[in-house]
Amino acid sequence: MDAFAAGLASRGWRVLRFEFPYMAARRTDDKKRPPDRQDVLFESWRAAVAGIPAERLVVGGKSMGGRMASMIAPELAARACLCLGYPFHPPGKPERLRVEHLRDMAVPTLICQGTRDPMGTREEVEGYPLGETVRLCWAEDGNHDLAPRKASGRSKEQNWEEAIAAIDGFLREILAVDS
Repeated sequence: MDAFAAGLASRGWRVLRFEFPYMAARRTDDKKRPPDRQDVLFESWRAAVAGIPAERLVVGGKSMGGRMASMIAPELAARACLCLGYPFHPPGKPERLRVEHLRDMAVPTLICQGTRDPMGTREEVEGYPLGETVRLCWAEDGNHDLAPRKASGRSKEQNWEEAIAAIDGFLREILAVDS
């Protein structure tokens, strides 16, 4: 997330970051914790963006954070939603899809996904019923962190830079901002 926040900031985007309570607790006691309940996660979102005008609000996150962002984006009247490594299903359980809300998504959404992400490969995701406002940006040979295998000849930084460029282009289009 640091690289994405810095990459977007270098392109002129203001980035506000926050931690869900369970992640903040992990940093203090070093214990791996399960995510907070959905209502706690949503309240964290509401508190983080309080005071930001909806016409300037873009929400997003990595993995479960992106999923929660996509679920609360309509309530927040966000202009756009960004998801990095969306967990389309739990690893090894492609029958347990997490796309119901994406079918009718009204908020323009960009999902940057690795082509070999164990929570949604390119082959799997291309068959999912996603709404017209949902776009996909594929990180070639990328895993859940968009990082490719060494044998692919690509680097993590290359995949990340391509995803950052795609996000920048998406936001400029959606928000009608000149380059």
